[in-house]
Parts: sequence; structure tokens; C-alpha cells
Amino acid sequence: MKLPSLKIGNLTAPIPLIQGGMSIRVSTSSLAVPVAECGGIGIIGGSGVPVEELQEDIKKAKAATEGIIAVNIMYAMKNFYDLVVGSIEAGVDLIVTGAGFSRDIFKIGKQYNIPVAMIVSSPTLGKLAEKLGAAAVIVEAKEAGGHLGTDKPLRTLFPPVRDVVKNIPVIAAGGITDGYEMAEMMDKYGADGIQIASRFVLSKECDVADEFKQAYLDAKKEDIVITTSPVGLPGRALRTPFVQALAKGVDLTAKKCQHLCLKKCDHHYCINERLNASRTGNLQDGLFFSGENTYKMKSILSVAEIFRQFISQAESVYKEKRGFSPST
Repeated sequence: MKLPSLKIGNLTAPIPLIQGGMSIRVSTSSLAVPVAECGGIGIIGGSGVPVEELQEDIKKAKAATEGIIAVNIMYAMKNFYDLVVGSIEAGVDLIVTGAGFSRDIFKIGKQYNIPVAMIVSSPTLGKLAEKLGAAAVIVEAKEAGGHLGTDKPLRTLFPPVRDVVKNIPVIAAGGITDGYEMAEMMDKYGADGIQIASRFVLSKECDVADEFKQAYLDAKKEDIVITTSPVGLPGRALRTPFVQALAKGVDLTAKKCQHLCLKKCDHHYCINERLNASRTGNLQDGLFFSGENTYKMKSILSVAEIFRQFISQAESVYKEKRGFSPST
């Protein structure tokens, strides 16, 4: 059976698949545009980059596709509101936010008539986001890469959120690696779509260094671990020498912060510098955020090939979408 489209506010994605917004400079227009062209929602990672740089990348993406381009911005960023408003001024279609909860973001969305999707990790936050005006919620479970708001697996966390969020789409995220799992989350669990990130790192269009992609390809299950972050949340990443040093208690304190990017930072290392190091392929010093199931993925494909694979697999087993019931 054909997969349904995904409607978020006034936007309609022909394919119910969102590409995760990975910072810093992992999810750029180079990745978001082909995702949008394939009928999904392409997301530019907006955290940890200057507002002007983010605006230029959004404009570049919007000029290259008529598809949906979104931006993901962590609430933990010190210049969160500047990044949000700057993105809107640049013409972005959708704001996605998480790593903290902003009430004011919904007022901004209403002011500029732009939908806001909130990443949540509990039924309470999902219900609150809907009440405050979210156009969709993304339920991100412990299998996800990067910063984590829960230790609950997706198939445990998703149902109670789905039960309390009644009138907006509910998106499943965390550890989904193929179309069969996509169909499972939509058909069995009632998701209106899915978000995947790590699979898109292993795409030809992703801008990261070849060494980054090879680290994903070489990763074994035991190489993907939980580590700490100056943001104040645990994070899932590859067990690189840097992450191993953190686990051993080696003092990696940032002596002088060059970025001042977070509202609250404990400075036990500079996350901006470590994520930039991973993007350029520095296996020794980089922080390589990774989904729990990255070890299952063993090929680098084009974005179009990833979409074809997910769609064909999902539609081979998909039956019907429970979905949400829009209020009249």
C-alpha cells in the first residue's frame, strides 16, 4: 500500500520522512536539498553556526528546490532566538527545536505564520507542545544519536505520546534504519512519519569528511556509547579516543571558550570544536554523534537511493495509517 503524505501545518511532504538536522555543518543545504527533492523534509542543522552563515545556507537551499526546507535549532543555544528569526527571514519553511523547551517559540511561529515542530521525550512535553501551538511533535527516543532526553526505547516511549497528542502529527525518531521499521512505526504504532539522521550521514551528498563516514561503516555495536556533553544532556556517540578519555576522567576542560554558544555550559570540553573536528574527519579529537543502530548500516548511498529503499521496503508491508484525527 502506498505511504501517505505528511502534513505539518500548511506544508505537505509527499513522503512521510524527515531528515534529522545534525549540527555542526553535518546537515547543510547539500543534504537537505536532495531530501526535499525526493519528497521528504530536508533539515539544515542551525546550531553552533553564525546567523549569517545559516541564512546563506537556507537561501541556497530554497533557491535549489521547491520542496520543504526546515532548520533544527537547539533551545540550549545562547542565540536561539536570533537563529530562529534569522532562519525565518531567510525563508525557511519549518522550525524544528529541542534540547530544552521554549514556550516563546510558538508565539514567534504564530507571529510569522510558520509551523514549529517540537522534539519531545515524554507524553507530558508532547501534550504541552500541542497545547501551546506546535504543528507537530517528534518523539525522539534513546536510540537516537546526539543529545538524548530519555533512556526509554522508541517502542516504549512512542505509544503514550501518541495517546495524548490528538490533533497534530506525531513523528517517530531514534534508531530507525530501514523501511520495514518505518512501516512498523506507522502501521503498528500510529506514527504519521519518521525522522532519520545517521542513515543520511552515510549518503553521498552529506558534506562530512570521508573519514567520518568510514568511522560509521567500521563501527560495531559496542563502539556506540553514551557520553557526556557541556549542554547538560547525555549524548550517544562513537567511542573515539576523545570519548574514551572523557570516560576515564581525563581533564579536557576548555581553557578559554572561543564560541560562547550555549546558554549554560559546564566547559568540561568545547562541543563546538569537537563537533567541527569530527566533521573534518579528526578521529582522534572529534565527537562523532551516532545513532544506536549505526552499526547495522554498511553502505554509502545517494539520497535518492536511500529514499527508494525506504519507500519500497515500507510499502511492501505497510497496510494502513492510524494517524491523527485533525480537529474540525
